Amino acid sequence: MNAFHIDIPQAKLDDLRLRLARTRWPERQPVPDWSQGIPLDTMIGLCRYWMEEYDWRATERRLNQISQFRTTIDGLRIHFLHVRSRDPEATPVVLTHGWPGSFLEFENLIPLLTNPPDGEPAFHVVIPSLPGYAFSGKPETTGWGIGRIARAWCALMTRLEYSRFLAAGSDWGTSISTKIALQQPHRLIGLHLVPPLAPPDHNTTLTDGERASLADLDERTRTGSGYSAMHSTRPQTMGYGLTDSPAALAAWIAEKLYTWTGDPGLTRDQILDNVTLYWLTGTSTSSIRLYWESIAEVSRWFTASVDDTIDVPTGCSVYPEEVPRPARRWAARRFTNIVHWSEPAHGGHFAAWERPELFVSDLRATAAAIFAAPGHRTSRS
Repeated sequence: MNAFHIDIPQAKLDDLRLRLARTRWPERQPVPDWSQGIPLDTMIGLCRYWMEEYDWRATERRLNQISQFRTTIDGLRIHFLHVRSRDPEATPVVLTHGWPGSFLEFENLIPLLTNPPDGEPAFHVVIPSLPGYAFSGKPETTGWGIGRIARAWCALMTRLEYSRFLAAGSDWGTSISTKIALQQPHRLIGLHLVPPLAPPDHNTTLTDGERASLADLDERTRTGSGYSAMHSTRPQTMGYGLTDSPAALAAWIAEKLYTWTGDPGLTRDQILDNVTLYWLTGTSTSSIRLYWESIAEVSRWFTASVDDTIDVPTGCSVYPEEVPRPARRWAARRFTNIVHWSEPAHGGHFAAWERPELFVSDLRATAAAIFAAPGHRTSRS
């Protein structure tokens, strides 16, 4: 296990600006909205700011203030952040991101979790970069799906001398955390899922809220799921354009960062921190291969009957701009020990990034409910 320091060669930044300056733009979209994708004016403005004003070196300096490491697990290099709390009773938590996010989703959570207000639970924070993302290695063979990643995360926590821990995340992080619970439930103090993956119960009468959630999911599937179909079937073909053109990569990622967030969303610098991370690490193609590996399995969790139940103590947060928004009674058929359920008033798919205080509040509430439960195992290390 080696300490890691971000140090991007200047030649890569110079090349990025040159490519942006030479972008070949398409014509303006013939619709006045986002129904055909991210509008031309939005993209030109974002890329002009990226080329002329955005400062990656400032981001690099900021990130290098956080303890980062790389280690090899199951033959693959894994990058991760690891920040221990000063509280000896702190609870270890592994936070897992998804696509098109990165470890940056959880950056602002670190001080809130490691150094909480008096009386609130503290956490030792571990934030790995998924295989093929950021500074982790790129798998050269197939097989790195959510099950293998879950096993790797357990190995990482063992290497860090955390025998038991909380697992939390969103997007792919929800799937991977759930997979840990299915594979090694004895390792988990609990789960916190944003949101839980659970199919609707069609044997009961739907509430108005449940019908609205399913209608939103149908609309997302009809008009906004093309990216997933392409990732899961032709990631290599997709990768040529995303790897060669920073404008194409920015459009592909920024559309999701704009449209999957609640008000006020992410700042332009937050969006470009993330896009630039993908560009400089050359991970646009390797990251989307996870869909080819695992999207079919995860899709079944949304739609199929519940086969595997999980009795690990579980907290759930369902944000209003998220799609889908499972009902608690749907989730309870799979997660049989829900100790905390929250439906915050604000936030979307990137909840930890958008609303770090709300995310941390829910994670703390989950931990508090677990520790207060009769018969709770007290070992956290």
